[in-house]
Amino acid sequence: MTKSKEKSIDLEGIEKNESVEKLEKEPSGKEVNEEVKEEIETLSIAESETAKSGLTEKSPESVSEKKEKTGHSKAASEPGSKKNISEEKETSVKTGKKTEPSAEVKEKVIEEKVMPGDEFSWDEFESKEKRISPKFAEYEAVYDKTLSTIAEDQVVKGTVIQMTNREVVINIGYKSEGVVNLNEFRYNPNLKVGDVVDVYVESTEDKKGQLVLSHKKARALNSWERVNQAYENDEVITGYIKCRTKGGMIVDVFGIEAFLPGSQIDVKPIRDYDVFVGKTMEFKVVKINHEFKNVVVSHKALIEAELEQQKKEIIAKLEKGQVLEGVVKNITSYGVFIDLGGVDGLIHITDLSWGRINHPEEIVQLDQKLNVVILDFDDEKKRIALGLKQLTPHPWDSLDPNLKVGDKVKGKVVVLADYGAFVEIAPGVEGLIHVSEMSWSQHLRSAQEFLKVGDEVEAVILSLDREERKMSLGMKQLKPDPWQNIEEKYAVGTRHKARVRNFSNFGVFVEIEEGVDGLIHISDLSWTKKIKHPAEFTSIDAEIDVVVLEIDKENRRLSLGHKQLEENPWDVFETIFTVDSVHEGTILEIYDKGAVIALPYGVEGFASPKHLIKEDGTMAKVDEKLKFKVIEFNKSAKKIVVSHTKVYEDEKKAPEAAGKKSAEKKKKTTKKAKSGIEKTTLGDITDLAALKEEMEEKQKKTSKK
Repeated sequence: MTKSKEKSIDLEGIEKNESVEKLEKEPSGKEVNEEVKEEIETLSIAESETAKSGLTEKSPESVSEKKEKTGHSKAASEPGSKKNISEEKETSVKTGKKTEPSAEVKEKVIEEKVMPGDEFSWDEFESKEKRISPKFAEYEAVYDKTLSTIAEDQVVKGTVIQMTNREVVINIGYKSEGVVNLNEFRYNPNLKVGDVVDVYVESTEDKKGQLVLSHKKARALNSWERVNQAYENDEVITGYIKCRTKGGMIVDVFGIEAFLPGSQIDVKPIRDYDVFVGKTMEFKVVKINHEFKNVVVSHKALIEAELEQQKKEIIAKLEKGQVLEGVVKNITSYGVFIDLGGVDGLIHITDLSWGRINHPEEIVQLDQKLNVVILDFDDEKKRIALGLKQLTPHPWDSLDPNLKVGDKVKGKVVVLADYGAFVEIAPGVEGLIHVSEMSWSQHLRSAQEFLKVGDEVEAVILSLDREERKMSLGMKQLKPDPWQNIEEKYAVGTRHKARVRNFSNFGVFVEIEEGVDGLIHISDLSWTKKIKHPAEFTSIDAEIDVVVLEIDKENRRLSLGHKQLEENPWDVFETIFTVDSVHEGTILEIYDKGAVIALPYGVEGFASPKHLIKEDGTMAKVDEKLKFKVIEFNKSAKKIVVSHTKVYEDEKKAPEAAGKKSAEKKKKTTKKAKSGIEKTTLGDITDLAALKEEMEEKQKKTSKK
């Protein structure tokens, strides 16, 4: 079409040239010829620009230039213009004269053939083109489809048209394709040419003129919306496991880093998490924390539903006592989990062996196949209790039938508790040694003080119950009972050394030897000191000399004394601290009710507050040395009451007391003399009367003779 237009322009140009030549030959109309020349020059310039525009690339500008060019050519080939020119030719031929074109014809030719851009009407051109080409609308629609309006910072759909080892080429309908790093698609290993993906337009043209796209950013913009949608609709999503972290894995889901707990990877315990790194797996979103932007996914949830159905079918077929084959799935400190083919059961550590074990690994290993017996199961909680030791006979059934109470046995300490030790005398057969049976001592201590786990011990059977499968043992029975000959070894009055074991408010508990304990009452610690608590007198683990005061063999008790090692000093004190005797003393302590006074010979006395007032009226103080007068002495209660006030009060009253005493003495002497005189007179009379009677009897006897 363009060529035909160009041809028409050339023909018209030739016609122009011919007409111009004819006009130039005319002597008249010089001005007209100059105008025509200007028109020709204008046409030539427009034609050259049209030709140049035809060599440029296809673009909106080239299209407009072509339309303009087409407009010029059409304008040049309008029938009206040709008709006018031809009419002028015919007239010139008929007349034989070279006629000059009229001014109207000249203006029309100029307007039709050469039109400036600012005066060109596209609407008029398109209306004419539509009349000429009926398929114009169809062509325009097809052309518009080839163009795409792309804006930066938006997410658009693109088609993968090529893939390399490092890059993915994507077509978004723009004038150039975009290149995206292949790492942005590592979550989707099944990506192939022809797939439609979301991309983010970072720039329509960079420095190199390249379209810049990002699939990662497009996923990030849409990720939270897609994650929430997957969580609400319980959808299955695909994620790429990036790396391992504490307690699980980090998974790339829609460009978001989600957390996959180790317990949610599979229904079976995972021993090596690293084997999953770099894998693409299916997951379900199980938890979203919008506040902290945390997403938790689970692969285990996809297969739990199927396993749940399997569990129901397996549990429905279970029976107590049934023996099944299983595989050791997991080992813990309290037992072993066994996979029974879709459902798990637990063998508690006590059901692994008839004997004592410290850890299940002593009996089983991971992935080991073994037979187990069903002990119990719960349909609702889907729990199954299994046993391993129940498949073998009980050791008590094979215990020596001749074993009886009183026999000595040897065993190994397997368990220690505060109350005793369990000793295994045969595999699966244990006996308890209570802490009270470990020593003859009455001081109950912890079993750890006597034994430790692993010790080989010898014991005596104290009780044996084969039906209940219980046995009690004793260690102290291997030694003689110290209380059997206690009267001979620790007779009353004998002296011994003992070790202080404990205190009480009323005395000291001591041990003379293992199994032989005694009590020293607080009143038997000292003759002279008043002890409020035994800790004032001795200390724990200290040695102390004692005297046996009393023996209680039935209750295994000894009454001991310490002060009895010395003679009772109160017999001597009775002669020293007589009433009204004065002694120097030191005030040790002062209480509300009185004070304790240290007197000579280590004895203590007591003085009430009124007896502590000094001569100047002040109260005596602690550590003051003063003279005290004994006002009371009680030997049985070991009590001496003294007074300082009496000392100076009695000194003041001494002269008066001496005068009164001498007067009383004279009075007593006079009274005694008088009573002596009277007594002598009466005696004499009595003697005389008796003598008289005696003489009268003698006379009677003589007269009878």
